[in-house]
Amino acid sequence: MIKTPEEMRLMAQSGRLLAEVFHMLDRQILIGRSTLGINDQVERFIVDELKARPASKGQYGFAYVLNSSINQVICHGVPSAEDVLKDGDIVNLDITLEKDGFIADSSKTYLIGNVSVAAKRLVRVTQEAMWKGIRTVRPGATLGDIGHAIEKYAKAHGYSVVRDFCGHGIGRDMHEEPSILHFGRAGTGQTLKEGMTFTIEPMLNQGSAKTMTLDDDWTVVTRDGKLSAQWEHTVAVTVTGVEVLTLRQDETA
Repeated sequence: MIKTPEEMRLMAQSGRLLAEVFHMLDRQILIGRSTLGINDQVERFIVDELKARPASKGQYGFAYVLNSSINQVICHGVPSAEDVLKDGDIVNLDITLEKDGFIADSSKTYLIGNVSVAAKRLVRVTQEAMWKGIRTVRPGATLGDIGHAIEKYAKAHGYSVVRDFCGHGIGRDMHEEPSILHFGRAGTGQTLKEGMTFTIEPMLNQGSAKTMTLDDDWTVVTRDGKLSAQWEHTVAVTVTGVEVLTLRQDETA
């Protein structure tokens, strides 16, 4: 869906507020914290400090404001008082925020305590793969260009790209067209146009790309039990290229 200049302004506002949520989390000590406690802190910050709405809460019947995906959890991890972050964990925190009718979506994988060299490498390469995809975005490029850039980079570093989940258009609704695959052939798929807004959110696995959904019907894990990492930004196609709407203080586009 093509956004008007005013809608783009509101999307950017939501993105800036969501970046503030991650800036707040970056200053926290997460080791020893439960994922439910982090969820509750994020909800208070969004509602009380930012005067916004946590868009995930109530979406599709989900009861929480974020997904917390630890180690072999690929995505959609459910916050729990029993899931306490411990030394050596990696955890992806995926958060959405709505302000004045428009939604932004972003995630970051955090390193908890003394993380193994292999886990650090997976997290770093996943972040870099996301940026490879982002940097292909411009009017006239294609969706296939995004997926190709991500997949090529991931495979060059020995990782598999999860194919069962993808990025998505976003705006007034959390999930809009088009779907943003993190694999594909360059020069194929829908052509990007100024005013499009969507997420790029690759999930890379140490082992196989195969997934499995647990009995809670939410949590998705690697079938082989190996680690998975994810990073996500909401982006907009501009007349000159791309704007990362959820850009954080520790990043440069």
